[in-house]
Amino acid sequence: METVTTMRFDDPQLITFLSGADAAELDQLEFGVIGFDAETLVCVYNAYESRCAALAPSRVLAQPLFTMVAPCMNNFMVAHRFEETQASGESLDEIIDYVLTLRMRPAKVKLRLLARPNVTLRYVLVQRAI
Repeated sequence: METVTTMRFDDPQLITFLSGADAAELDQLEFGVIGFDAETLVCVYNAYESRCAALAPSRVLAQPLFTMVAPCMNNFMVAHRFEETQASGESLDEIIDYVLTLRMRPAKVKLRLLARPNVTLRYVLVQRAI
């Protein structure tokens, strides 16, 4: 029997879940998950985000997030926050209103920026309006 993942976009323990989840569990989430390493290379890209962005995982995985995959996030609101967090060794957990603009009509979304010093990957989560 298949387990249905019911994690919410705003769940306080989401980063703990993400860091231990496998690809099938991430693909069950009803929001986009992009996980990237210290060099900003995309390591995790779930099915929801792939469908909504119309980008196959093969085009995204192992690519630099802020320059090749989502240059519209390469700014002080997103990329710079991750840089500051990495440099300071602090945690990051912020939800911001945002407009995605690359390869699509502008789309209003909520982004959740997640990072912890003891977690290898950092995450951008994307919640689209329903």
